[in-house]
Amino acid sequence: MPAQQPTTELDARYSSALNPRPGASEVTATAWAEAQGRLETAEIFWVSTVRPDGRLHVTPCIAAWHDGVLYFSTGRTEQKAKNLAHDTHCALTTGANSLTDGLDLVIEGRAEPVADRARLEEVITAYETKYGPHITSPEGTFHGIGDSFRSGDAVVFAVTPDTAYGFGRDNGVYSHTRWTF
Repeated sequence: MPAQQPTTELDARYSSALNPRPGASEVTATAWAEAQGRLETAEIFWVSTVRPDGRLHVTPCIAAWHDGVLYFSTGRTEQKAKNLAHDTHCALTTGANSLTDGLDLVIEGRAEPVADRARLEEVITAYETKYGPHITSPEGTFHGIGDSFRSGDAVVFAVTPDTAYGFGRDNGVYSHTRWTF
């Protein structure tokens, strides 16, 4: 099911609102619509899962935001799949690699395998629309991923956000936004 609209809160403790820099007093929470736009266009995400022994596992992946849900996939025998079979809690992060500009996003939730065929086709379309020739061209890095989703060789997970965070940087003015669903 699509995520509901979250409550939005600026956390001034970690924002420039408490720092006397120029522009800091006007810092505001990032709108959820802006965060969603970034989720729709971000190409690389980092998924964090927990191993059965409690150690963390973090790895890059591609993902698609569709109808308020973030989708990613992994092979059935990969460490992510093993970890999620034990504990469905995970976080997906994306953002910029700059100290002064950008917006980093963290989506926390539970990864649920997608079993519904109609939903799976929607996710495949979302991936193909987002990543284009990387998926649709025979020369593409991820060509054939849709077929691996359909055959079950790759598991597609849906993460409906429980909580999300946005860490904004605008020319050195920082904001920390929390969205609660």
